[in-house]
Amino acid sequence: MSAPRRRPGTDLGSVLLVVLVALGIWFVSGRDPGSRVAVDDAVVTIGPETDSSAEEAQTSPGPEDDFDPFSGLYWIERADLPPEAITTLGLIADGGPFPEDEDGSRFGNYERLLPDEPGGYYAEYTVPTPGSDDRGARRIVAGDGGELYYTADHYASFRRIRP
Repeated sequence: MSAPRRRPGTDLGSVLLVVLVALGIWFVSGRDPGSRVAVDDAVVTIGPETDSSAEEAQTSPGPEDDFDPFSGLYWIERADLPPEAITTLGLIADGGPFPEDEDGSRFGNYERLLPDEPGGYYAEYTVPTPGSDDRGARRIVAGDGGELYYTADHYASFRRIRP
């Protein structure tokens, strides 16, 4: 007596393959981290672990196409930065001294939100947060080419600082 024959396409492996393909299509069709979404006449960059209740929303104050073609990020005007960021920009321009030991250290761009550059290209600097007992979440990241980026949410999203 021989083993019962299975009908083609009904084994568990085929069913799992179909389910995985369907899940993959569903996942890919969703929004990627870093997608730009219009919300009440502002453009918000959605990144991993963004905090929608953050005091400083990463929104675009200008037209929807006001982004830097080099980085693909929206611009932020210096006048729209918090005063502590302006102070940090001055320290960067002067070469320090910096208040935090980590300031000027290598920024790895592990989130891949900034343009892809060789290791060591970016350096990070603390933007103090009033009332915070630690470095807080705000940073300026500087590229070796002179470009500057601001994040208020510890690298979940960035804006390019307009020169």
